[in-house]
Amino acid sequence: MAAPQEKRSSEERKHRSAPNGAQTSRGQWGRAWEVDWFSLASIIFLLMFAPLIVYYFIMSCDQYQCSLLSPLADLLLGNRRLSDIWDKTPPLTYRAAAIYGLWVTFQVILYAFVPDFCHKILPGYVGGVQEGAVTPAGIVNKYEINGLQAWIITHVLWFANAYYFHWFSPTIIFDNWIPLLWCANILGYVVSTFAMIKGYFFPTNAKDCKFTGNFFYDYMMGIEFNPRIGKWFDFKLFFNGRPGIVAWTLINLSYAAKQQELYGQVTNSMILVNVLQGIYVLDFFWNEAWYLKTIDICHDHFGWYLGWGDCVWLPYLYTLQGLYLVYHPVQLGTANAAGILILGLVGYYIFRVTNHQKDLFRGTNGNCKIWGKKPEYIECSYTSVDGTKYHSKLMTSGFWGWARHFNYTGDLMGSLAYCLACGSAHLLPYFYIVYMTILLTHRCIRDEHRCLSKYGKDWKRYTAKVPYRLIPGIF
Repeated sequence: MAAPQEKRSSEERKHRSAPNGAQTSRGQWGRAWEVDWFSLASIIFLLMFAPLIVYYFIMSCDQYQCSLLSPLADLLLGNRRLSDIWDKTPPLTYRAAAIYGLWVTFQVILYAFVPDFCHKILPGYVGGVQEGAVTPAGIVNKYEINGLQAWIITHVLWFANAYYFHWFSPTIIFDNWIPLLWCANILGYVVSTFAMIKGYFFPTNAKDCKFTGNFFYDYMMGIEFNPRIGKWFDFKLFFNGRPGIVAWTLINLSYAAKQQELYGQVTNSMILVNVLQGIYVLDFFWNEAWYLKTIDICHDHFGWYLGWGDCVWLPYLYTLQGLYLVYHPVQLGTANAAGILILGLVGYYIFRVTNHQKDLFRGTNGNCKIWGKKPEYIECSYTSVDGTKYHSKLMTSGFWGWARHFNYTGDLMGSLAYCLACGSAHLLPYFYIVYMTILLTHRCIRDEHRCLSKYGKDWKRYTAKVPYRLIPGIF
């Protein structure tokens, strides 16, 4: 929400600043320099149990018709043992390894070797070579933005196969879903381990590395800020968007194809999930250049959190609604379907317009109109590490006057719509809204802690003016 007033970019100042009237601390930008016991315990918990959580959700659909409580009940009552569940779990297969290997290789080729042409033919689309934000070491990386192009090529080939070539069944992803899970885990761990070794022995830029001396923290949160191979293959951008998010819509299409195969029709709930999540994915790739300035790219180092998370957590848990609907097809009434569609579209509108208002305000230094009026804002100041004082503006107009993170509110409305499309018979499809609520609330707190450290008393003035984080009048 800050608009620059000096020649130096706002992002550079943001990451090299200290609060007005406060001493400069050793940068807490992106991740910690030192690890407290709570952070360490949390990280060890996630490293141990996050893979098991993913397995549990997928296994519950494969063996228990998506019931989250039945496996626990079976184990507690002695009806089954863990070994019984494991023995019924499909193993890694050569077929799945070949499918996954070809998939990742294809996405690497599209990412690293096919320059973007979409920005030349699509009005308003920003693609091709773009600059990222300034890193803590003062480096500005360049990126080849071609995610939309990769998505289009991939899906054109998918539909060409489904309706003309017939090289493989459109249900191929669902039919190999658990064997593909093992492949995704292998890639996630290999990439994360390689990134850690690279950070120690041959980092892309040593000044952008952070070491705590704690193996578990460094492995999870990452050491290198922007690990790269060669000039263009950036680990963060590739794994953040490809292969997981390109696959998201393909996974949903495979679920729809399986529903057609099993029941002779695709339900309106499955169509809703495909449409609403497809809008989200397309928005991501249309605004991929904008995502270079978001938390994942601007603040996080590349470790297991991003490497494994993008390979496994995202494609397997973000698509639970479609998976559930294969096992429990839901045909919604017209009014319910319309209401869910409206909720999802309104959520998307709020998400996109809120971000547009922020970008417009920043890009014009406040010399614009928000909802037909000149925007209101609070003047702020902060001091950089070299003692130079700078000024920024925090907007209090438009959606940003309703709540400090109203873009997240829109995101949560869309997330809820995905879940509601699945009815109310089971808990499993509602995992997504619970997870997103926790994730985005945590991001609110993270971001506000950073802003308080940066702006000091000016941030307190801002929060007095805009007192709510997500929901006006409530939170």
